[in-house]
Amino acid sequence: MVKEKKKEEEKEKGYTYEFYHEIGKKGGEERKKELGHEGYSELGKKGGEATRETHGREFYSEIGHKGGSKGGEATKRKHGHETLEEHEKEHGGET
Repeated sequence: MVKEKKKEEEKEKGYTYEFYHEIGKKGGEERKKELGHEGYSELGKKGGEATRETHGREFYSEIGHKGGSKGGEATKRKHGHETLEEHEKEHGGET
């Protein structure tokens, strides 16, 4: 009941998915300015490693499938049929 009421209040205030998406995007852009390209890249790498530790390798496969042809096909065009393990070996990650 409490969650439903809070969601209604947020919706009345205009706090929609689009709202949160936009402020998140702006925050990311500001953080990138603070850290610079290398620092922001390192932040993303650490986030990816934490996600892998928390959710496991299978998580990436699942979200890849959820991305459908849009994400999966773009990745294939960029990286070919390289497996995650091959990618990590080449780029210094753990297998």
